[in-house]
Amino acid sequence: MPFAINDGCRLYWRQDGVPDRPALLLLNDVGADMGLWERVLPLLSERFCVIRMDMRGQGASDAPAGPYPAETLADDALTVLDAAGADVAFVCGVGLGSLIGLALGSQAPARVVGLVLGGLHGVVEPRVWARRGEAVLSGGMAAVANDILAESFSAPFAATHPQIVATAKAALLASPVQGYAAACAAIGDKTAREPARIAAPTLAIDGRRDPAAPAAEAAAHILAGIPGVRRMALDAGRLACLEAPAAFAGAVISFVDELEDGGAVHRARQTVYDAGMKVRRKVLGDAWVDRALANRTEFNADYQDMVTRYAWQEIWSRPGLDHPTRRLLVLAMTASLGRWEEFRLHVKLGLDQGELTVDQIKETLLQTAVYAGVPAANTGFAEAASVIKERDGKDNKRDQP
Repeated sequence: MPFAINDGCRLYWRQDGVPDRPALLLLNDVGADMGLWERVLPLLSERFCVIRMDMRGQGASDAPAGPYPAETLADDALTVLDAAGADVAFVCGVGLGSLIGLALGSQAPARVVGLVLGGLHGVVEPRVWARRGEAVLSGGMAAVANDILAESFSAPFAATHPQIVATAKAALLASPVQGYAAACAAIGDKTAREPARIAAPTLAIDGRRDPAAPAAEAAAHILAGIPGVRRMALDAGRLACLEAPAAFAGAVISFVDELEDGGAVHRARQTVYDAGMKVRRKVLGDAWVDRALANRTEFNADYQDMVTRYAWQEIWSRPGLDHPTRRLLVLAMTASLGRWEEFRLHVKLGLDQGELTVDQIKETLLQTAVYAGVPAANTGFAEAASVIKERDGKDNKRDQP
């Protein structure tokens, strides 16, 4: 059982994964031991040399008298990195682990090559944690366990995964009372909630179902001092590493892969996106694209990005066909599939931009009748005629004196 010692405090730690891979230090939330990471460990250990530790006052580590300032907890993390022989590491924390990661990135910037902050919303309200520290000192861990679990998992997940919730509760109830109270004091430490001054690239992962979402402004205040910090949200509660392990691990791995490429992957994706957006605007017009972008949500943003990169740059920009020919193919296929909104859009834009003539549209629909059926072509003629009539009416109004 490996222990490292910092200022007389024994710190329990473990190493998993591939020794010669990049080091990834995982930092637990308050009231949790390293079992917090069991569901993501198989996914992360294929890519990293994973280092886990129980912070002082938790799990198998010692629980000396508190309080535990974030700087002390960061020193503990450095002691474990030294014991593991890791000169540098990617650091990933959840809850209090995120505050420790911020302190670590500030105190030892040369040791932290990338920082992932999970569940930061849950540790930015010091009064809540001060009350919890007082509650456990007077009533034991059972006094706060149910409230903490309700905040940690979304209700649907808790209902369908009772064993995972029960395991988290067991770890919480086993936490040393003095250690938990001291950790609560660390969360309430004013310096831990000041805008972070971090040079390392940083990813903040939130849970959409985290009931602490109203604390988003406070979390944003902490992140304000980190240049280029990235934000993403997963469909989970605060402990996304337990509730959505594949998505959480995937986010960490993608973030690190991008950093190890020196940002080349991100820059390449952005270059393709920018090129695709130019083609999209040329074919569909600014008004249509602006409306589509205005309707972007967190739910469909990745889809919009994919369409812009793949459809508009990878396909519409290929040299084998010009844009008018591609638009005629779109008319034939959308008529065949009954996608009339998009059919009408391309009829209108094709005519407005001078790429298509009415005769070309007619011939395309006749061809559609042969290969996709008369009913499809019949509706296509009706839809196209409606667009042409509407367009001609507007043109006539403009021509009137």
